[in-house]
Amino acid sequence: MSVYAVYEPPLRAHDSAPDPERFVFLRDGFSFWAFLFAPFWMLRHRLWLALVAYVIVALALLVGLRFIAASGAMTIVVGELLAVLVGFEAATLRRFALSRRGWRHVGIVVGDDLELAERRFFDAWVYKSSVDKANPGPGASPPAWGAPLSRRTSSDVIGLFPQSGSPP
Repeated sequence: MSVYAVYEPPLRAHDSAPDPERFVFLRDGFSFWAFLFAPFWMLRHRLWLALVAYVIVALALLVGLRFIAASGAMTIVVGELLAVLVGFEAATLRRFALSRRGWRHVGIVVGDDLELAERRFFDAWVYKSSVDKANPGPGASPPAWGAPLSRRTSSDVIGLFPQSGSPP
């Protein structure tokens, strides 16, 4: 099962509620495409600061390896290690970028795939909004259809015995 972080977009000027079509589900874990094509993956997801940092780090590593006269194999190994790091931190990079753009983290959901995770999240989201409408808050009066709750007295019995003091 995969774990997804859910991000809600900032409201547009004419919106009163967030558009469910714009929600972003970020899967935690290793990203194969970020590992394989890191700069292109960053461009695709509009991670400009991450791309600039990646280029600076890659160039600094290349210059440093040339300065110490490292072999070509060592340069390849260091480049691959940088790619593995980007693959593992891909979701973190996207989370950082979304947070900077004003997106709000609204939850974590688990699912076998993205479709199941979306279904689980939106089912809980719709249920939560309907419960919030039914129970407006601590200062509000109870709903008209609900009977007032009575306090439990000390003579009430909890468990399997029908009355207090009955033999076991």
